[in-house]
Amino acid sequence: MAPPTRDLCTVGWIAPMSLELAPGRAMLEDCQRVSAGGKYYDVGRLSGHWVVMIVCSRIGNSSATMAVADMRHWFPNIKHILVVGIAGGQPCYGTGGKEQIVLGDVVVGVPRGSEGGVAHYECGAWEAADLFSASGHTLHPSDDLLTAVNTLQGDYIRSGSEIPRFLVELRAKLELDEQAEYNDQGADNDFLFPDTYRHSNRDMDCEGLCDFTAAKKRADRGIKAQRKENSPRIHYGNIASGNALIISSEKRNAFYEKYQVLCFEMESAGVMHHNQALVIRGICDYADSHKNKRWQKYAAATAAAYAKEVLLLVPPAETSNRGEPAQIVARCHFLVPFGRNQEFVGRTEILSQLQERIWPGKNKDDCQRTAVEGLGGVGKTQIALEAVYRVHKEHPDCSIFWVPAVDVNTFENAYRDIGRQMKIAGIDEDKADVKQLVKTALSDDSSGSWLLVVDNADDITLLFGVTRLSDYLPFSRNGSILFTTRNHEAAVKLVVHNSGIVPVLEMDRSEAFDLLRKGLNESQISDTKSTKRLLDFLAYLPLAIRQASAYMAKKQISTSEYLELLATTWLISFNHISKHDPLAAEYLKFMSLLAEKDIPKSLLPTARKIEALEAIGTLKAYAFITQREGQDSFDMHRLVRLAMQNWLKNEGLKSCVSSAIQQLDQAFPFPEHENRDMWMKYLPHARAALEFREHLEGGKVDASLLYNVAQSYSLLGQYQKAEQMYRQTLQLHEKVLGKSHPDTLSSMNNLAEVLSDLGKYKEAKQMHWQTLQLKEKVLGKEHPSTLNSMNNLAGVLLNLGKSKEAEQMQRQEWKLTEKVLGKEHPSTLISMNNVALVLSDLGKYEEAEQMHRQEWKLTEKVLGKEHPSTLISMDNLALVLKKLGKYKVAEQMHRQTLQLYEKVLGKEHPSTLNSMNNLAEVLSDLGKYKEAKQMHWQTLQLKEKVLGKEHPDTLSSMNNLANMLSKLGRYKEAEQMHRQTLLLIEKVLGKDHPSTRTSQRNLDDCLRVKR
Repeated sequence: MAPPTRDLCTVGWIAPMSLELAPGRAMLEDCQRVSAGGKYYDVGRLSGHWVVMIVCSRIGNSSATMAVADMRHWFPNIKHILVVGIAGGQPCYGTGGKEQIVLGDVVVGVPRGSEGGVAHYECGAWEAADLFSASGHTLHPSDDLLTAVNTLQGDYIRSGSEIPRFLVELRAKLELDEQAEYNDQGADNDFLFPDTYRHSNRDMDCEGLCDFTAAKKRADRGIKAQRKENSPRIHYGNIASGNALIISSEKRNAFYEKYQVLCFEMESAGVMHHNQALVIRGICDYADSHKNKRWQKYAAATAAAYAKEVLLLVPPAETSNRGEPAQIVARCHFLVPFGRNQEFVGRTEILSQLQERIWPGKNKDDCQRTAVEGLGGVGKTQIALEAVYRVHKEHPDCSIFWVPAVDVNTFENAYRDIGRQMKIAGIDEDKADVKQLVKTALSDDSSGSWLLVVDNADDITLLFGVTRLSDYLPFSRNGSILFTTRNHEAAVKLVVHNSGIVPVLEMDRSEAFDLLRKGLNESQISDTKSTKRLLDFLAYLPLAIRQASAYMAKKQISTSEYLELLATTWLISFNHISKHDPLAAEYLKFMSLLAEKDIPKSLLPTARKIEALEAIGTLKAYAFITQREGQDSFDMHRLVRLAMQNWLKNEGLKSCVSSAIQQLDQAFPFPEHENRDMWMKYLPHARAALEFREHLEGGKVDASLLYNVAQSYSLLGQYQKAEQMYRQTLQLHEKVLGKSHPDTLSSMNNLAEVLSDLGKYKEAKQMHWQTLQLKEKVLGKEHPSTLNSMNNLAGVLLNLGKSKEAEQMQRQEWKLTEKVLGKEHPSTLISMNNVALVLSDLGKYEEAEQMHRQEWKLTEKVLGKEHPSTLISMDNLALVLKKLGKYKVAEQMHRQTLQLYEKVLGKEHPSTLNSMNNLAEVLSDLGKYKEAKQMHWQTLQLKEKVLGKEHPDTLSSMNNLANMLSKLGRYKEAEQMHRQTLLLIEKVLGKDHPSTRTSQRNLDDCLRVKR
């Protein structure tokens, strides 16, 4: 059937979580999913009404406020609102606490005392004895809904409830594996613990942790706690709502004593501050520390069944056909706060590229996103402005809006101006969610075509941190968004695809000359040599050129005079600093060889604290550097950096570069996960300083720094950069130390390892073989370093499919290591582990299991139960058990290993995340798809946070999650994730990498099953 128009819907149903939406949706007749404003709504008939349902984006009152505002915006004839979900209950209430609430019962929010049915417990003040004084009064339910509730109370006394029948009908519409979860969980599984008995570990359920003999069952709570199966009791009174989860029986009881609230939840106040609504909550726990999820789905079902029964007693509301929301006016708007720059010159190629991309009709299947990215001063804003005026001329039917993203206030003010232009209802109300209203309006097709420019989108924290301005960017297939940013990370996150990033570099000489001559006469620029020198000094930056041109026009001076003035001013300042604060001058020289942004104070050469403070103060006073707010790091203006570098070319650049690289080498730690924060800050500066190596003859110091930089890129999964740096390290070692030096051989080994990471197995094999031959010659066949090369060569043979050769070499290396270092030496145990891994790869699983067990016990004996090497052994044993089909034993061992990893290394260590991934895989083998999917999702989120979105390990987790979605039958989501994974793997590892081919096969399999 055709989808109903939005005007038919008269009942709005808010579900805080998806598990609370599921039973309501199952009861709808003619249920269809409707898209509006970039969100999906479920629409269908229930109890004679057209009902629209939405699930909140996240728990909490603010999310509920947003959900109901959006719903009322797109479904203008809503007369009745229901908030239906689960809550934590007050177990006993009334005189002497005789009335009993049990799990699965329903609480209905109706006016009691001064409250309208919902008490907002976060509006008020804390009083003595940790007691809160609430003052957040909300609206009460509508008269029609209250009348239905009162009528139903009388009907229950006379003829009983229809809820048991509705629950049977509801479960019949669910999948077989879900029906039991939405059934009554039984009186024997309803435990009420004493207030003094606390749940000791929030990460574990009560089962196996709490003493159930200390808890009361329903039989212990009197006759009013007894229920027939699937026959919940309905309770009426006030409901407490706030953003803080109540998990304390003491606090729960204190709230009840003062406000007589019957249950606690986190969304209704957000709805009822501005809307009359009926809140219906199924009780899933007792708002104490003993929370569990067993009763949640049944409680959600009982609440939904009661809501259906209420609607049977609400007369269908009349609707007026108002069409689409009246507040959206489909006409062209032009809201750009700058006039056209009549002196704009050049940038022809970039403008052509932008004109082709940014007009909204370019991509009819998506909301086009484009980012103009470049350093400060290169003219990004002026380019965007010129592009906007060209689009306005060529597409007069396209609305154009301009929003600065400097901070939250400027962003919101610009959005408010857009709302006023579009005449969006409620945009000027005191508590209006301006950003959400504008996003919703622009996301609707009736807004017509539009182009939104987000200028200065530089701050990652502002865009994706707590404020998450990126969440308020609209989506419409009639829309297009253009960003200007100096931050590449922001560009990647905002645009998603690199094809949408348009880099802006400095102007070429012709463009720069044309810009400089604007407003000047020919005599001022007739000295061609001086003009070129000036443009060189200004680094061909449009902003600097415009400022120079304006000054020259005002003072009527020539380029040679202006250049002399600059040089004199700069030299006077620098000479003054050198004379009166030599340390400041040294700092300036040093900093000019680093990256110009975010220079850590800890990188600066050591000095007495008072002298260092004075030197930094001097540089800040001359505006040569600026300190980042709240940080011990500095930015250097690009022109200052270039001027200093130019000065150094004639004043000892070689010695300065040498000192800088030596300082960086001393400061840069050997890169490991544990010191990641430090070397990540130092990395761009080390890379910048190494660009000046051409001025040195090369030596041990810069080879050491090159090595650390290469190792950093390897840890980040940026193997191509790591390869480049390792090659430079090897060349330098060969030149300075010779081909047979141990450091040279170490460099060869590292380069071979990263080649293997890149899938270049043949080249890696050749280099490992060469390294091994040289080590045997220089160090001897039994040297530990030689044995390490044997191990690495065996690994690459395994990757090449030469498993028998790999096994032979691995066994040889193990025996030699055992001979040299002893049977129980950690290196011997690692060799033993590697042999077992090869056996597993050859399909010799029983032999591999036996060897893994032996190696695990020895490692545990030598290093201890909680040593990371012991945990690796446990994980590897669990993996081979999985291959043997011993899934339950493997699951148990993976869980044990994961707990130990979290204890020893922390929840976010890469080894812990790999252990999580292994557990998720065995859960999938056991058919526990939902749990496996949840764990894969959690692993992916943590890897993105810890390793970055483009690290190969992160991409592996994306691939695993996509496979899991396929197993769950969610083929559309799986396909989307497989495509995204494939694009990123191709970008990071290249088209020919084995992981890329695996990703392509997974996508093909998904498409095959989907068809």
